[in-house]
Amino acid sequence: GLDTMACMEQAAQGKLKVGFNLGGNLYGSKPDASFAAKSLSKLEQVIYLSTTLNTGHAWGLGQETIILPVLARDEEPEPTTQESMFNYMRLSDGGETRHQGVLSEVQIISRIADGVLGNSGPINWANLKHTSQIRDALANVIPGYAQVKDIDKTKKEFQIPGRTFHSPEFNTPTKKARLSIHALPINKVEGDLTLMTIRSEGQFNTVVYEDYDLYRGVELRNVILINPQDMQRLGLKHLQPITVKNSTGTMPGIRAYNFPNIKPGNAAMYCPEANILVPRTLDPRSKTPAFKSIGVYIEK
Repeated sequence: GLDTMACMEQAAQGKLKVGFNLGGNLYGSKPDASFAAKSLSKLEQVIYLSTTLNTGHAWGLGQETIILPVLARDEEPEPTTQESMFNYMRLSDGGETRHQGVLSEVQIISRIADGVLGNSGPINWANLKHTSQIRDALANVIPGYAQVKDIDKTKKEFQIPGRTFHSPEFNTPTKKARLSIHALPINKVEGDLTLMTIRSEGQFNTVVYEDYDLYRGVELRNVILINPQDMQRLGLKHLQPITVKNSTGTMPGIRAYNFPNIKPGNAAMYCPEANILVPRTLDPRSKTPAFKSIGVYIEK
């Protein structure tokens, strides 16, 4: 019942023993990279189910670390489903595997659960090694998912009801939308600049495929993008080596990058590398870390 940052905090306090990671990169996606490494090191065991190696496998180590390679979606032995950004449920048939002997996430989870729990509960874990059995459960449990039960036979994609509005009616008593006005908070951070972390075009989540950022025309990643006015105010030259630091962490070997397309007073650096500077400050409602509002100092 914990969000990810709460898990990291409790692991650091010794209140959790095992971390079981389904894909992703828990270490690489968390703020305060030094704390993330320390937190995970307190776990008695860390298990990763991963399609490819990432920084978490090197730095997010527990007292015992197990890396289990798994099949990617286009290698799955049985049809799986995915939801598009337009709320369409679509079938993915899988394909040829890159390596012999690798299992899918579904197969590994069902084997572990069946070995530990067997038939002691309401779920037949052995059956859930088949993705069709999972789709049957989804169809019975989730409103609007009934068509997923037979999607491997019909091969027909479908849109989940109520996700897209085709007429201006909302799920309220009046059928009208409720609009709220919120005052923008005054952003006060200590430092020379207010930093945000960003991703480049050449990366997917925490996995970086190339240094060049097609979105911004920036050819390096060890940079901090700074408005020309701030470059002049801070006495910096384009590509000058600097150190970026705050109370959370320090990043030496960074290049000051003259970047007109960012407003004065603000700066940007690439994640996940810059996570070492991101504090563990959370929004109280969403529990989202302050990836877009970080006070930093520039040191020549």
